[in-house]
Amino acid sequence: MCHDDFMSGPAASAPVPPPAFSAGVVVARRDAGCWRLLVLRAYRNWDFPKGMVEPGETPLAAAIREAAEEAAISDLAFNWGEDCRETAPYGRGKVARYYLAETRQASITLPVSPELGRPEHDEWRWVDFDAAGRLLPPRLQPILAWARARLGEAPVGRS
Repeated sequence: MCHDDFMSGPAASAPVPPPAFSAGVVVARRDAGCWRLLVLRAYRNWDFPKGMVEPGETPLAAAIREAAEEAAISDLAFNWGEDCRETAPYGRGKVARYYLAETRQASITLPVSPELGRPEHDEWRWVDFDAAGRLLPPRLQPILAWARARLGEAPVGRS
């Protein structure tokens, strides 16, 4: 079950998709007993792999496709099920839904997008939660907190 931030109140009986809806994956990898998250940079903006949900495509299928298209990841394990979180609307009402998955893949490739003729992102990094918190924008901080809780990582200074 996904927590829908764009729905609120008792009158919100059926979800109404936002004008722009994307889906992505918080990709986690174990490294020396600690979790590392994959973040991608396009220009000055850091994010998790994500992209627009295409007509007829489920958000989960879109998230899996985007991880493959943006970072060449094909071994995602959704060990936490289809649980997901959505951002509050941003930009022109866009909402992004994120799932949590594990990979064993350490080396990332930024494939060339056929539409752009270049990779969609300029850089990738495996980072711990604290570094992710410094790199990611405010709209993704609740997603990061959710992933941290799901993975059982206590913030620094807490037990």
